[in-house]
Amino acid sequence: MFENLGERLERSFKILKGEGKITEINVAETLKDVRKALLDADVNYKIAKSFTETVKAKALGQNVLTAVKPSQLMVKIVHDELTQLMGGSSVDINIKGAPAVILMSGLQGSGKTTFSGKLALMLKSKKNKRPLLVACDVYRPAAIDQLKVLGTQIDVPVYTEEGNKNPVEIAQNAIKEAKAKGNDVVIIDTAGRLAVDEQMMNEIAAIKEAIQPQETLFVVDSMTGQDAVNTAKEFNDRLNFDGVILTKLDGDTRGGAALSIRSVVEKPIKFVGTGEKMEAIDVFHPERMADRILGMGDIVSLVERAQEQFDEEEAKRLQKKIAKNQFDFNDFLGQIQQIKKMGNLKDLASMIPGVGKALKDVEIDDNAFKGIEAIIYSMTPEERSNPTILNGTRRTRIAKGSGTTIQEVNRLLKQFEDTRKMMRMVTQNQGKLKLGLRK
Repeated sequence: MFENLGERLERSFKILKGEGKITEINVAETLKDVRKALLDADVNYKIAKSFTETVKAKALGQNVLTAVKPSQLMVKIVHDELTQLMGGSSVDINIKGAPAVILMSGLQGSGKTTFSGKLALMLKSKKNKRPLLVACDVYRPAAIDQLKVLGTQIDVPVYTEEGNKNPVEIAQNAIKEAKAKGNDVVIIDTAGRLAVDEQMMNEIAAIKEAIQPQETLFVVDSMTGQDAVNTAKEFNDRLNFDGVILTKLDGDTRGGAALSIRSVVEKPIKFVGTGEKMEAIDVFHPERMADRILGMGDIVSLVERAQEQFDEEEAKRLQKKIAKNQFDFNDFLGQIQQIKKMGNLKDLASMIPGVGKALKDVEIDDNAFKGIEAIIYSMTPEERSNPTILNGTRRTRIAKGSGTTIQEVNRLLKQFEDTRKMMRMVTQNQGKLKLGLRK
């Protein structure tokens, strides 16, 4: 997402490279290109025009310090304005209530049902909540079945009323059920349509009026571009929702919806969906998104994802094994599982400054670890624990068992040994550093 916009903006800033100072002429030339880049990314025309006018006013009002090049200053101003355009700062979800009720709205196909499951899992795992999912789409049986499957997958109860065609009644009964069973968050998945219609709007407005939710969220498929902004406005006019959810940000989308929605409806983007996995949900941080658009990466989000998978006790155990050169294939496999849980590999790589641009045309398969896992799973428990016993005969057997070649097995063993040596070296250096500090 935003790759093309980021590239176009970078080219725009090059106009100022080599310039000694900011002038009205070179700023106008740069911003003409910036505005075109925004429009190509499907940003609303009025917003793109207003954005570039604001940047121009700020750029011409700045004295360029000798230590700062005009292009660097322009990047800083555009970064700050992009951040403001997308909301300035992240806005948390309101889950105060007994129970807190969250009403999901949006068109059919926007990812509303899937996101309900993702939100339930996030609140359960990160906020220690006991969510209840509620199936209020009485028109599409597949939506009820989908919610049941998701509920089973994430171990969250799902409230349904087979045969009841009154969504208001179902929602009210679900809240009573939550109070009785001790569920402290109720997430209500509602019906969508292929387009906005009066019946749908009346129905969801009636549900909101009846249950008075703490949060009403509008879920929108970011791949629908400018249509997403128009739909958001129509929903907001009727529902006065509290926040926006952008789904499918990992897809081939131009990103204009994310840049436009906040300005048009004046409601914050609260979460984004970044993949198909149930864990693929991120709090929306405008500043971090601006960093990524401008190719600065997003190290903070990368570290946060790593910390979510980080187990302090496991880390201490591993450090001891590494120090004694006992790191084995069981540990190696565990590290792979943790990386996979962090999300889409290309998305993770794009969070590292400079790497996203380098990998623009490189396809990173999320199944990249499959071959490695197949080789490790083809080893006996003894071989995983003690890789030094892997002689030629054993390697041949492992290659056959994993459907790989002897060369691939040898390559993995060499990479594993190199990794083990490097990890031990780092651990030893850390030990020496601590010893030096004590002295």
